[in-house]
Amino acid sequence: MISKYELDKIYRMKIVVYEKQASSFLNNINSRDIDVANPEHNTSNEIFDDFFTIKEAAEWATKHLNRIVSNANISYLINYGKIKKYTRENTVVVMKSELEEYYKTYSGKRKSEWKDKLGDDLNWALSFDNLPEKETTKHVHRLHPYKGKYIPQLVKYFLDNHTDEYKPEIYFTSGDIVLDPFAGSGTTLVEANELGINAIGIDISSFNAMIDNCKLTKVDIPLLTNFINKITLKLINFIKNSKINEFEEKLLQELNIFNNKHFPVPEYKYKVTRKEINPQKYGEEKSALFLPIYERLIAEHGIQLKQERQETFLDKWFTQQIRIEIEYVYSLIQKIEIEDIRNLLCVILSRTMRSCRATTHSDLATLKGAVTTTYYCGKHGKICKPLFSILKWWQTYSKDTIVRLLEFDKLRTNTFQKCLVGDSRTIDIYKEIEIIDKSFAEYLKKKKIKGIFSSPPYVGLIDYHEQHAYAYDLFKFPRHDELEIGPLFKGQKLEAQQSYIEGIATVLNNSKRFLVDDYDIFLVANDKYNLYPKIADAAGMRIVKQIKRPVLNRTERDKKAYCEIIFHLKNK
Repeated sequence: MISKYELDKIYRMKIVVYEKQASSFLNNINSRDIDVANPEHNTSNEIFDDFFTIKEAAEWATKHLNRIVSNANISYLINYGKIKKYTRENTVVVMKSELEEYYKTYSGKRKSEWKDKLGDDLNWALSFDNLPEKETTKHVHRLHPYKGKYIPQLVKYFLDNHTDEYKPEIYFTSGDIVLDPFAGSGTTLVEANELGINAIGIDISSFNAMIDNCKLTKVDIPLLTNFINKITLKLINFIKNSKINEFEEKLLQELNIFNNKHFPVPEYKYKVTRKEINPQKYGEEKSALFLPIYERLIAEHGIQLKQERQETFLDKWFTQQIRIEIEYVYSLIQKIEIEDIRNLLCVILSRTMRSCRATTHSDLATLKGAVTTTYYCGKHGKICKPLFSILKWWQTYSKDTIVRLLEFDKLRTNTFQKCLVGDSRTIDIYKEIEIIDKSFAEYLKKKKIKGIFSSPPYVGLIDYHEQHAYAYDLFKFPRHDELEIGPLFKGQKLEAQQSYIEGIATVLNNSKRFLVDDYDIFLVANDKYNLYPKIADAAGMRIVKQIKRPVLNRTERDKKAYCEIIFHLKNK
């Protein structure tokens, strides 16, 4: 008879065996080369019913989340280590349970946490979280990057002719005129055009106004394409014999070998996501390891990285070759006599310049320091390099601009939209429109403006001129930083808050001269200092409603809980 001690010993031995078998099985599951096509070769059959192809995963996620999830979205999750990549008969597959866990953490947990931090009164319907990025940046809305803009769906919600529990009445109809005294990137003007509503924008920034009017002006697309092709061909010839081409080709070869060895895709990011690797420490070590290779290639090809002068933005934030190419393309653009075409080409060049600044991929939105060497890129999880030519981005953004203009042309209505350059606190809208279009000026004076939809600048958050400093330097636009309301350089203290209250209230008071008596004003703001009740009072208005919406899917690195309030103001 076996003693109790011996039984316990046998039991413990079996447990160890089972644990080893389980560990071996899980290791196989985690292998990218698992044979899910022949489950009889593995320990269990049941788990292989849990796999999706990328297409199946996208279809499942779309139904699961009640929002469009594309194949590219699933590929992104794989490439950035959010979920594991497996293979089945040479086909990439993912595990359903991992998808469920990811979306549970990403969506449900976030919504719960945000409610705890921001309150239960959030209007999640107005987050438009069900929409893919392609929709929130549709057609001309992404003609040029711009900090602090709202999504077009939010504007459309209040401008169109639908009603619901949060919007019990229609505020604007076809033929009305809407005003945006802080036009920014022109979202209100573009959406008004789609809906057949006339719109006037005002912005203190000449560059902002150029972007907005380029979005709104119908141009001869074949003619624009012809000019783009001519400039591109000349740029290619300009850099064809440059030593930069040979240098960059060899650099890319070395980087490819190095990154494949030390940062294999997607295994590396998968380990980072699960905190098996400290990416900062590991990345810095490998970056230092690659740097001598980079320096050797620089010396061999005699490449000059930094410019001799360091006085202007263009001097500090662009490598020597990039600066030369920018100046060359701009010299070609300046020779074009057709203003609308010339302005659009300037917008394409500006967008190109922004992507070619000497900084890391992670810091394009908020510049920290000029980077002219290879570096570990936290965004891409590998060693990346600076740019040495604008050609790739010039071609990419040229094609993208044509596509976006054509998409908008299908929706465009024959209505009036224009962004004026001026100070919204003092501008005479009638006088400025009279200069541009006398016929519409008469219509404006007779009908008057029905209301406002705008997102005023936030207190001490953005320097609106500085975000496009490269464009101001190149195009020689006048800067009016001192006229900005609530700029970053003024801070957020009491004095800055009081100045902000006075500035926004003055804009509203000036705007009232051009509004109908029963106007509707909608202002989108993050009012963490509770300034808008004071602003409304100073402008002789009353806040009739406030709607708080969470701001999701932000592109900035800061993903903290954040919300906006849509203030509905009317005359007292």
